[in-house]
Amino acid sequence: MTSDAQEEPLRPVATPPSPPAKPKPLSAREQRRRRRRSRHRGEEILGWILVPVILFGLYWAVTAGLDAMGTSPGVVWDQLMQVKAALEKKM
Repeated sequence: MTSDAQEEPLRPVATPPSPPAKPKPLSAREQRRRRRRSRHRGEEILGWILVPVILFGLYWAVTAGLDAMGTSPGVVWDQLMQVKAALEKKM
């Protein structure tokens, strides 16, 4: 059975090529371009997080302020519509 394998003698392994030379350092313009691209991505991510938080905070602040005065946004809206209707009758 071992005679069927017909193996060849082992050949020496070629040495791996030397690592490539260090790449050239980036120019100042390319470094600035990469920083700008990174900053823009960060600002987009931050915007997608902060804008909803700010809007929710504003809604909560208005609702809390109106609640402290003993009213609600619905009542204020109804009163504004009454003022609008009264002004339209005058004209």
